[in-house]
Formats: sequence, structure tokens, C-alpha cells
Amino acid sequence: MSPDETITHLIGATALILTAAHGAGMLARKLGQPSIVGQLMAGIALGPSLLSQLPSSVGDTLFPAEIAPMLTALGQVSLVLFLYFVGYELDLGLLRGRSRATLSIAVAGFVVPMVLGAGAAMLFAGTLHELGLPEDMSVRSVVFLAVSLSITAVPVLIVVVRENGLAGTVPGVVAVSSAGLIDVVGWSVLLGTLMDDDDGSGMALPVRLVLLAVLVAVMVWPARLLLRRLVRSTGVSSAARLSVLAAFAFTAAWATSALGLHVIFGALLAGVVTPREPDGTLSPDLVRSLDSIGSLLLPFFFVVSGRSVSIGSLDGTAIAVLLAVTVLAVFVKVVPGALAARMSGLDNRTSMTIGVLLSTRGLTELIALNAGHEAGLLSGPLYTVLVLMAIATTLLTQPLLVLVRRIRATDGTAGGHDADGAPDGAGRAVGVGHKPA
Repeated sequence: MSPDETITHLIGATALILTAAHGAGMLARKLGQPSIVGQLMAGIALGPSLLSQLPSSVGDTLFPAEIAPMLTALGQVSLVLFLYFVGYELDLGLLRGRSRATLSIAVAGFVVPMVLGAGAAMLFAGTLHELGLPEDMSVRSVVFLAVSLSITAVPVLIVVVRENGLAGTVPGVVAVSSAGLIDVVGWSVLLGTLMDDDDGSGMALPVRLVLLAVLVAVMVWPARLLLRRLVRSTGVSSAARLSVLAAFAFTAAWATSALGLHVIFGALLAGVVTPREPDGTLSPDLVRSLDSIGSLLLPFFFVVSGRSVSIGSLDGTAIAVLLAVTVLAVFVKVVPGALAARMSGLDNRTSMTIGVLLSTRGLTELIALNAGHEAGLLSGPLYTVLVLMAIATTLLTQPLLVLVRRIRATDGTAGGHDADGAPDGAGRAVGVGHKPA
């Protein structure tokens, strides 16, 4: 295929991907689900799950092998920008001065899934072996599987909170704050699981750890100081500011990739260290720009991820594991989160709402699973199972919230009280920016 033909195919594939993804996203919203769920399902449909059921010429025509590297590159670009956005909106102030409820819920929502996930992985190692994992799983694989049950997708969670009228209420505030804390710890653990001795970088692990520490120090101090001057300078246009910040994100992503880590860690760290406005708020221009770019490019990541998902290849064992892991994934989030909230003084309905919200996964889970699959920690069938689990738990969030609304608070009050004595629903406004839905 000539270069001109390759470009022509890429342009055609781009039109198909964007149309299918955003069309599915609009349909998902009409069905009461976040649009990102529809986009994710469209990406899976454009992979082997659907195309393998059609004549081989269809898949070869739509997505010839020559454009696969280009689609992967576009997917990685979208991932870097999205994770930079997530890091920018991640408020590390959540680590300080959090209420007893938020801290206890975050601990329960992370530790319990980690423990039960690791225990289940070791207990059913034989079954996982049938899905392609080694019979003697490494510690990294076990920890990674545990992390996959512990993740809460903050971007999707924020959309669910906003679209259900929970922004500013006690369950909305506490759930988002707790999920933010879970994110901080979860990404840190994920970093450790993906840092392997033999990564192909040619550097010994101790050397890479030292270089990673140097990178973090440079980004946290001198780079952050320079960015603060840029962000708060009145003589720099919005376009120039966005260009410099995007270049900073890609540089950080390149650096962590060169150290044998995934690009997601550099992008996330770049977003975390990017200074906010002087009053601590997010820059509306930056948020608007990143949201627009992310919404446009993320479907490429969904398609690239969907190429490793093959629903038709799942056998009886895989389906049984899917059902079991989905039930477990909901249980290990809803029950510990609700119990921790109840023990912190929240009423039953508020506690159950928080537990259900913490079970939201979606895009963040997919990013982690994709990184684990690329690192060889997941087999193809298990990757498919866990991606479907992420979709299922996200789809279940809305019906479970409807069910919880029908449960009367048992304390007999209009809404109960939060851990700090504030009336239910009268909490501070949720400090969330706009995330792509």
C-alpha cells in the first residue's frame, strides 16, 4: 500500500471511529448512562468482537494493518492528554484535613477490594490459568488483579454525580473526595506493579528508581515554579499557554516511558504539578481546551483497546469468571463503602449511595487494564473479562442508585447528618471540574 493510500485509509477510519463513538455516546446518554460508556462499547464493537463475525475483507478494508501504528499513536496521544487532565483536576488537598467519614470510606474502598482481590486471585489461580495466566502467578500479577478491583473511575463518577443531582450533597461530596484519595493510592500501587526488572530499557531497576526520583523532584520544584510563572502571566495568550503545557505533558510521558514505565504516569504527574489559578481554582480556558481535545481523541484509544477484546472467543470458564468477578467487584466497593459511611454517622440511604458511587469504574479501569495487558500481566481472555467487568459495573451504577432512592432512611429524619453534623444534602459544593463524559 502506497503512502497516499495509507493516509486515505486512515482518514476514512478516522471518520468511522468518530461517527461510531460519538453516536454511541449520544445513545448512551439517552439511556441514562454516561456517554463515555457508549464510546467504549463502540470501540469494542470496532474490534474483533464484531468484525470477526463479518467477512475478513470487511475488517481489512476498514482497518488495514498499515494504519494500525497510526491509530495506536493517536490513542497514546489522547491518553496522555486525558491523564494530564485527570492529574490537573486531582486535588491533593484531599490528603489534608479530610473528615473522618471521607478517610474511613477511602480506606475501606481501597483496602478491602485489594485484600479480597488478592485472596481471590490466589484461591482461584487454577481457573485463571485456564484463561492464560501462568500457573504460578507472580506477586506483580496478583497485586495488579487486586488493584483492578480497587479502582474507582473519578471522571465517570463526577459525571454520574452531576447528572443525578448529587453535586453539592453529602453523598456526592464524600464519594468524590473518597474516590480522589483512592485514586492517589491506586495509581501509586499501579506504578509499583508495572515497574519490572526486565523492561527492555537496558537500565537496572535501582538506576531507574533513582532517575524516577530525580524526574519527580525536577517536576515538583523547578518545573512547577516555571509553570506557575507561565500560568499566571497576563502577557501569554491562552493558545501559547496550552501549547507549552501540552508539551510539558508529552515530555513527562516520554520520560516515564523511557524509564520502562507507561506514558500514563508521566502524563498524570505532569497534571498534578501544573499550578492552578492563584485562588486555587482550575483554569477555565485550560479545562475547556483539554475537555474538547480529549472528547475528540479518546475514541481512538477505545478502538485500540477494543482490538484486544474478543467477546466471541470467551468460553464457559471465561463467562463464569466474568459473572463472578462482576459480582465481586460490586460487592467489594458497595458493602465496605456503605458500612464505613454508616459507621461514620451517615444515615442508611446516604451510606448506600456512597457505596454505589464508589463502584463506578469505566475509563480509569480501562486505562489500567490496558497498561497491565501491555506489560504482560493479563492474558487476552482475562483482559476481555476485566474490560467487560468494568463496563458492567459502570452500567449497574445508575440502576443501583435508582434502587437506593427507594430506600427510606431509617433514622426517621428528613435526611440524616453527615460526619461533621451537617444536614444530609447540605454539604459543601463538590469541588469537581468538568470531565469528559
